[in-house]
Formats: sequence, structure tokens, C-alpha cells
Amino acid sequence: MRHRLFNRNGESVSEIGLGTWQLGGADWGAVDERQAFDTLRTAVEGGVNFFDTADVYGLGRSEEIIGKFLKDTSEKIFVATKLGRFPDPGWPENFSLESMRAHTEASLRRLGVEAIDLTQLHCIPAAVLRVGEVFDWLRALKQEGKIRHYGVSVESDEEALICLRQDDLASLQIIFNIFRQKPIQFFDTAKSKGVALIVRLPLASGLLTGKYTKETQFAESDHRNFNRDGQQFNVGETFAGIPFEKGVELVDTLKQMLPEGMTMPQMALRWVLDFDAVNVVIPGARNPRQARANSSPSDLNSLGDELHARLREFYEMQVAANIRGPY
Repeated sequence: MRHRLFNRNGESVSEIGLGTWQLGGADWGAVDERQAFDTLRTAVEGGVNFFDTADVYGLGRSEEIIGKFLKDTSEKIFVATKLGRFPDPGWPENFSLESMRAHTEASLRRLGVEAIDLTQLHCIPAAVLRVGEVFDWLRALKQEGKIRHYGVSVESDEEALICLRQDDLASLQIIFNIFRQKPIQFFDTAKSKGVALIVRLPLASGLLTGKYTKETQFAESDHRNFNRDGQQFNVGETFAGIPFEKGVELVDTLKQMLPEGMTMPQMALRWVLDFDAVNVVIPGARNPRQARANSSPSDLNSLGDELHARLREFYEMQVAANIRGPY
């Protein structure tokens, strides 16, 4: 597993981390605790040392599982969590120093750590980001020693650019994959400011694994069932905003560009890693097999300029017009 610098302090993290939304036991179907532990352990054995979670994933369950795992391992894990979407007290009451402190202290208890490596605002409204008070409150939490760094998880380029005005911003978490290439426009700005880019949904909720057909069914509790058209939250968080059936068609086209000896997930993850502005990519995994497969692209060679050009043209000509939601 290769590592990349993550912040101005010289800390490095595995270039492939683990997203743990699915370990909350909600929105991705059921994942029992033993399976979750095995998945975390397999990821770490594959060289992963970066976990991304949130207080709202299973209303704390994902953080609790990670906290138990941290007590059971000697490996040093960089843990990034998020706040801002917890239902108690909910919006807009979440956006105060008192609420952010309470949510941070709850995450500290669940994770069992003295300070959180990275706390991220969790896709909060652009209007709140523009006002800017939330950044001052994060600085206060950092000064209190509750968090070590702060960042923001965003849903659109507009939100990313608002956040990049903050001089001490440590990271931006973005949706970026072969289907969603627009964020490339601010990569140079992020690099020049020393802001780490954390990439979520690199496999577009599994579409880019190439294993789905138009007849594929998902569990009732899986967001790929109940949010595929944005019924519950931002449609971009499900299949990267692409209508499912259209996404299956687009993947069939992508399969024709697959390099010999490479799987679809490997190509999709390698494509993200080929951008040096990206510091860590966080595919999710519901079981050890997926966690093991996610680590392999770190050892693969770049896709090369010719294939990158073809994938850019594919995005511009066939994909971009189909993306829904904030972008």
C-alpha cells in the first residue's frame, strides 16, 4: 500500500482508506458487528490506516464499532469523522458551538479517543458555510484539544470553493469518480493551499464495479433502493446522481475500455489515484472480500494519458448531461 502526505504537518496516510457508512447497519442493508470487525481487520491487513466515519452513520454505531476495533489493534489508525447531520437537535440547531461541542464529545466517547484526528462538517447547507461561523467553532474545538484538524465534506463545487477560502482548512471530502469529473477544476487550488482531498463514492455506489444489471434489486433498507432518485437526501450520494438504468448502460460502454488483466473496480479506483491532488480515496466495504479487493489498485500502474483522454471524452459526451443533484 502506498502512502501520501495528508497535511502540512507531514503526516501520511494510506492512499486507499476505508469508508464506513455501511458499518452503521443502516442505508446499505444489515451488517452485523462480527462482519464489521472482520472488514476493518482485513482492510488494515491490506495496509489501510485511514477510516472515514460520521456520527450519523447508524446514529453512532459506525463510530462505536471503530472505537472497539481501535482498542483491539496495535496499528495506528487515522480516524476522520463528521458532524452536522445528527437528528438531535437537528437543523438549524446543529449549527452552534454548543451543539458542535456536544456532538464532538459524543464522538470522542464512542471512538474512545482523547482527540479526533479529523472532524469534518457533514454536507451542511452552503448558506451556513458562507456565513462562516462554523469554521470559528471548529477552531475553538481544535483549541480545546478535542480535534486535531478540521475539514468539510461537500456536495458541490460551489461549496468546495467556499471552504477553500479558509486558510487553515485541512481537507475537503468530495464525490469524484469516472462519472463525476467536474471537481478537477479546483484541484490545483487545493494543492496550492495544502488542502487534502478525500474522495468518496469512487465506485459510484457500486455501479463502477460492473456487477449490476438493470434487474438488480437492493434491500429495502439500502439507499440504492430508497434514495435512487433523491427521495431521502442528495441524489448525488446514490449512484453519483446517475439514474440507475442509465448507469448500467454507461458501465457497459466502460467495459470496452478496460485494460487487459484489470477489473472494473480496479480501473475505477486507479483512475482516481492517478490524480496527484487526491490524498486518499475511501471506498466502502461490507465484507472482508470487498475490503481486500479495494486495496489492490494501489500497486497497479497508471492508466496512461491515452486512456485518461478517452475517459474524459466519455464523461463529457455521454455522462455529464445525466448527473442530477448539486454538482
